[in-house]
Amino acid sequence: MNMSTRQMRAFLEVARVGNFTRAAEQTHITQAGLSILIREMERQLGTRLFDRTTRMVSLTAAGRRLLPVVERLVTELDDVAAQLGAEGDAARQTLRVAATPLVSSHLLPQVFAGFRAAHPGVTLRLFDADLRDVETLVAGGDADLGLGFFFRTGPGLERVPVGRFELMRVSALGEEQPAREARAPATVPWSSLRGAPLIGLPAGNPIQKVIDRQLADLGLADAQAGAFNFFGTLISMVEAGFGTAVMPTFAMAACRRHRVRTAVLVKPRVGLDFYRIARRGTHETEAMRAFAATLAQALPALSR
Repeated sequence: MNMSTRQMRAFLEVARVGNFTRAAEQTHITQAGLSILIREMERQLGTRLFDRTTRMVSLTAAGRRLLPVVERLVTELDDVAAQLGAEGDAARQTLRVAATPLVSSHLLPQVFAGFRAAHPGVTLRLFDADLRDVETLVAGGDADLGLGFFFRTGPGLERVPVGRFELMRVSALGEEQPAREARAPATVPWSSLRGAPLIGLPAGNPIQKVIDRQLADLGLADAQAGAFNFFGTLISMVEAGFGTAVMPTFAMAACRRHRVRTAVLVKPRVGLDFYRIARRGTHETEAMRAFAATLAQALPALSR
């Protein structure tokens, strides 16, 4: 037996009104079409469901036994469909973003603020996690998007580059140098790091590995004197005079809140690709598209 929901709804409507013509009008199909649905249902069940006379249609004993079962099935189906629809609407209005801690603290606050102002109906949820956990959250469907550097391509994930940040030198602001002048955009060669006491991130950090390769080319592989886990700590230590640091330009906004000077490192310029990842084959919601547009618009300004 393969009873369809159309058949069950037709059966319920005929049982309710006791008339094929009126039931056909209520279900928005022809009377002939309605009769075919009921006949096919009776054929599948092997019994008549209605007694038909010229004046009325009434349920048979088999029809009366079937009625409460069909009512329950259709009601439960409608309830589940309504719940799923509501959950789908809520999901489309909620955007779950997973990002590494450095990105979460130094890049996303401004992006989230701009997106929330333009899309007040969308709820943003942020998961700050390490690189592997960001990938796991996205692959498992617990986050819609992942943001960060050094994501690997995987069979279940799509990786899209959305920006690029260069490495910059961050040094203490001298007493003789006005803050406004010191914070103007500038460039310096990597060789300017020679002789400067260097502090940075732990050696195992992927960003620090890129920095260390450049320092090794300068013969400064062992020059770093201190390591800190967070860029915020690193910037504060530079401000306090504990050394000079190298970090991506996405930390430029954080540097402006401290008495430090920044300069993009050149000869060579070294850039880090910034990626957006999503689960392969996932439908891109309107909220995801809007957030991607907001991110693409905001990223260039974060390096200036």
